[in-house]
Amino acid sequence: MQVARLTEKQREANRLLAGPARNIMLRGGSRSGKTFVLCRALIQRAINAPGSRHVIFRFRFNHAKTSVWSDTLPKVLALCFPSVRVRFDKTDFYVALPNGSQIWIAGLDDKERVEKILGQEYATLYFNESSQIPWASVEMAMSRLAQKCELAPAIAAATGRRYLALKAYFDCNPPSKLHWSFQMFRAKMKPGTKEKLAKPEDYAEMQVNPADNSENLPPEYFEVLASMSAPKRLRFEAGEWASEVSGALWALEDRKAPDGKLMPGIDSLRVASAPEMRRIVVSVDPSGTRGDGAGDDIGIVVAGLGIDGHGYILEDGTCQLSPEGWGRRAADLYHRHQAHRIIGERNFGGDMVRFTVSTADKTAPFKEVVASRGKAVRAEPISALYEQGKVHHVGDFPDLEDQMCNFTPSGYLGEGSPDRADALVWALTELMLGGSSFTLTNV
Repeated sequence: MQVARLTEKQREANRLLAGPARNIMLRGGSRSGKTFVLCRALIQRAINAPGSRHVIFRFRFNHAKTSVWSDTLPKVLALCFPSVRVRFDKTDFYVALPNGSQIWIAGLDDKERVEKILGQEYATLYFNESSQIPWASVEMAMSRLAQKCELAPAIAAATGRRYLALKAYFDCNPPSKLHWSFQMFRAKMKPGTKEKLAKPEDYAEMQVNPADNSENLPPEYFEVLASMSAPKRLRFEAGEWASEVSGALWALEDRKAPDGKLMPGIDSLRVASAPEMRRIVVSVDPSGTRGDGAGDDIGIVVAGLGIDGHGYILEDGTCQLSPEGWGRRAADLYHRHQAHRIIGERNFGGDMVRFTVSTADKTAPFKEVVASRGKAVRAEPISALYEQGKVHHVGDFPDLEDQMCNFTPSGYLGEGSPDRADALVWALTELMLGGSSFTLTNV
């Protein structure tokens, strides 16, 4: 098999990946070769440091298996390292190199596997398709970037270093500027808090687009890109982060209404603490998932109605768990926040949500809500409460707020389902609108 030759842009990216920055993102359009060059760099690091461990994350484990494990990783090994004989462990999903190094594959939605993966330390973390990965999951995984590995003697002599430098690699088709990837790599701020990064030089990003990989793509592919809408072309062809979503129901920053009135953004409504609460609810937006990564997350949001008549978002407990797992999560949040009840949408089998919650905790009061309108229509009156300055976020909820700011009257424009935002809408409708947007059934 012919050994692969990197394009000029990929060679430039390779130099950046080997440079001094610890955290490096390749962002750009679709089919630009980002995953290929990042896997190549990771394998080279595994070769350079015997006994080192490295991990490639995607949000869904099923996607990691299909895309990286079964496709990109074998291709990179065959095309770039044909003389290296590796073993694919199909039980635990890692690649073993002859020098004792390992490359693991993981999905951040698989709690049991994540706990096993994060029981070890790594010299390289690679977050593939990171636009789909919540910041909380990235932050959790970064705690394991801690393996101290000696370089092979020949590499150490050539570089003048004894140990392999720790690296966190990222790639994405850029979403909006509200996403943590823009905040961290372009704005140089810690996601969610807007604090300046302590060492901004440790965060480097580079744009790699389909045009930079044209020699490996059919000409017809560029016709496909040209036929896309302007927002999609900006993301998948130009590889640029989009500005604020036009017409979104929520925004982080203040904005002007058509009549010139100033509407407060989420940042202006953010508070450090909440007043005394009149009522608190735990809201569940079910997805029908079995917790195996095959479905959307289960949106779980805790919200309260303060003695001042304003709504307060207290916690985002969204998860990717089995019904038993998310039922326990909802019950735990109910007790921790001393909530008045759990509310949940009747969906995916009628009484399933009620049964799941009652199985987890028979003492937790539950109220079933039944949607009589579409998601966007249900969200609009809640958006109006924010515009009136009547809802506050107690702290930062970057993943929830990213979903909210991609919600428009025409529907949701973000990745997957707006599970977190849906749960928020259920909660605030119950607390502040008396459930008037829904057909309600007490259970």
